[in-house]
Amino acid sequence: MTSLLILDDDDDTCKLLADALTQPGREVRLARGPDEAFAALRERPCDVLLTDFDLRSTQNGLDVLRAVKAEWPGTQVILMSGYSTLESAVAGVRAGAFDYLAKPFDIREARSCVDRAFATHQPVETLPLGGGAGLPAGLVGRTREMLDVYKQIALAADAATAVLVIGESGTGKELVARAIHEYGRGTARPFVGVNCGALAETLLESELFGHVRGSFTGAVGDKKGLFEQASSGTIFLDEISETSPAMQVKLLRVLQENEVRPVGGNRVIATSARVLSASNRDLIEEVAEKRFRQDLYYRLSTFVIRLPPLRARRDDIPMLAAQFLRSACVSAQRDAQITPGAMEALAAYGWPGNVRELENVVERLVLTSRSGRIEKSDVDASLAPADLSRPGPTAFGDLPSLDDLEGRYLAHVLRVTGGHRTRAAEILKVDRKTLTRMAARHGLDGD
Repeated sequence: MTSLLILDDDDDTCKLLADALTQPGREVRLARGPDEAFAALRERPCDVLLTDFDLRSTQNGLDVLRAVKAEWPGTQVILMSGYSTLESAVAGVRAGAFDYLAKPFDIREARSCVDRAFATHQPVETLPLGGGAGLPAGLVGRTREMLDVYKQIALAADAATAVLVIGESGTGKELVARAIHEYGRGTARPFVGVNCGALAETLLESELFGHVRGSFTGAVGDKKGLFEQASSGTIFLDEISETSPAMQVKLLRVLQENEVRPVGGNRVIATSARVLSASNRDLIEEVAEKRFRQDLYYRLSTFVIRLPPLRARRDDIPMLAAQFLRSACVSAQRDAQITPGAMEALAAYGWPGNVRELENVVERLVLTSRSGRIEKSDVDASLAPADLSRPGPTAFGDLPSLDDLEGRYLAHVLRVTGGHRTRAAEILKVDRKTLTRMAARHGLDGD
């Protein structure tokens, strides 16, 4: 007979889980605190322990997990939490947790998780905690979708394999890459990144691989490329889907041979940098459409993390808005608060620009708030699309000029895309160079 021990300080939760998880051939026991759980385990060890993280005790679920793994290493431990964070998920996985469930959870999901734990006979390897200091702000959330991301970061952190992060613009792909680096064993080593869609091909090649003096006009000295600068650290290739076919061939060679050749140089330089990459496009579709090399995709996607758009995790919006509010108030050196009505308006919006757009809107609301109270009307006005029929300051006074309309529409498209130039160029049906000239002409060439 298999044995399941449920540890939770809430009687109703214990009874609910016991009723849902009891089945023929399985013994289910309950414990309301760590001491009671340890006593039950010493009396008779269990196969699977399902424990809450916050036990309102001097010991939390992570403490219980570590103690159980030290004394009963064969027991599979599943953590539950209504206040999931990246730090707790990483710590749990590294301490040997089988899985991590977010509260409130679906009973079917809990059953599936427990069944998988019973079916897994090999204990999870315990990893040293280490790292994690100085994580980038913004990677927060307690929804099930973000907990899945946290678990994947924890699994990817200490591996030396390539990781591909897929997500819409503004979802925080670079934050995920930095978290993987910071939590990894090479946290003291350099992290360097480049937006592959922001540079022309010749500049990107020089940026990645370096160049020697005189290799092209303006090359007045030797320059180390990012692969060489990263050394045995991490290099992050953002918007990898924007690279040209020729650049994809060169990147493939670097990943295959673990060496780079500077532009105009004859010698090769060995590199052991870990490669993390990101794309706002689904690279499987790009491969199918012959816009991205299949062999390069396989090199980059040993481990894939998919970031949910903000509209798919609306319950995280208040937490994110509160964090951005604190940051904006510090920057602006003023106090402000978001009223409940304003928060509801923020949570109801679609956020096509995702987390980046939310951050920009909150910062703008802090700057434009006169009373220090951000009301629903302020949010509605800030999120309203540009009224292109409204006359602008023109020579005739009653009709906007074509140039004025172009500038206002360009600003609207850039806001909707979160400042992503390639996506904006696709919407406007112009190339990136034309978009850059248009933005400069209308004073929109900053971030």
